Amino acid sequence: MAAVANGGSSSLIVSFGEMLIDFVPTVSGVSLAEAPGFLKAPGGAPANVAIAVSRLGGKAAFVGKLGDDEFGHMLAGILKQNGVRADGINFDKGARTALAFVTLRADGEREFMFYRNPSADMLLTPDELNLELIRSAKVFHYGSISLIVEPCRSAHMKAMEAAKEAGALLSYDPNLRLPLWPSAEEAREQIMSIWDKADIIKVSDVELEFLTGSDKIDDESAMSLWHPNLKLLLVTLGEKGCNYYTKNFHGSVSAFHVNTVDTTGAGDSFVGALLNKIVDDQAILEDEPRLREVLRFACACGAITTTKKGAIPALPTEAEVLTLLNKGN
Repeated sequence: MAAVANGGSSSLIVSFGEMLIDFVPTVSGVSLAEAPGFLKAPGGAPANVAIAVSRLGGKAAFVGKLGDDEFGHMLAGILKQNGVRADGINFDKGARTALAFVTLRADGEREFMFYRNPSADMLLTPDELNLELIRSAKVFHYGSISLIVEPCRSAHMKAMEAAKEAGALLSYDPNLRLPLWPSAEEAREQIMSIWDKADIIKVSDVELEFLTGSDKIDDESAMSLWHPNLKLLLVTLGEKGCNYYTKNFHGSVSAFHVNTVDTTGAGDSFVGALLNKIVDDQAILEDEPRLREVLRFACACGAITTTKKGAIPALPTEAEVLTLLNKGN
């Protein structure tokens, strides 16, 4: 594919999985029952990543299934308005678009209650995949929610294999949502079932604890998740930044201090920024000074995303990130 032109990436990042609507209380720090009202906030981690890439000037596409309902068409419209290719989207006539009611605690952290029985995203079949689009990806990004039930799990496996065979870099953010899994054991087992396929894996500190069964967020704990084909393992630490691990080096990058309102989408913003910076220059993964610079940029993206309510409205542009980086905080 063509080389990079002025900052934006020229190669395609395809994001696979769920897109849904989060209903967020109009006031923070109350339970769902106490909330006086809710605002519609489009979300779903893989969709957030696609929009994060596009907003930073990259090329992104989303692959998944939405309900053939007003919410589903609204979400497809939001992807298109944000410059994300939507030719990988299917609509299900029989199932609704997924919904999640989200409690924003006083500290900006979240709790979820999901409406999916089943929702359209769970019903994507392998035959419905736009394989031509998937095979054109330079980076193929996914989570683990699409592994929970069939037929979506089989669609996920087929898409991942098609992307890998076509030479894509595979990026995995498990994005653990325990309430969606039948049990914690099943979640751990399925999340790990595709672990050794990924080239890049990003986990949060909470996910690291969950997957390792250890309460330590240290190098030893992180390296227990290493696999021989991995190029980069990232552990995000919220307001403490992130730790990075490659075959030849490891270290940490500090966070930016901002006024956090809502942490929704911060991890997706971080991932989108990272993927956008490496899609045309994967040598960065083996060059520690340049990787640190990219991770600093990604941390700035994540930080900015926490300063506004909702994920998609809060995803930054390159100019906003550069402003924060130049403050040098």
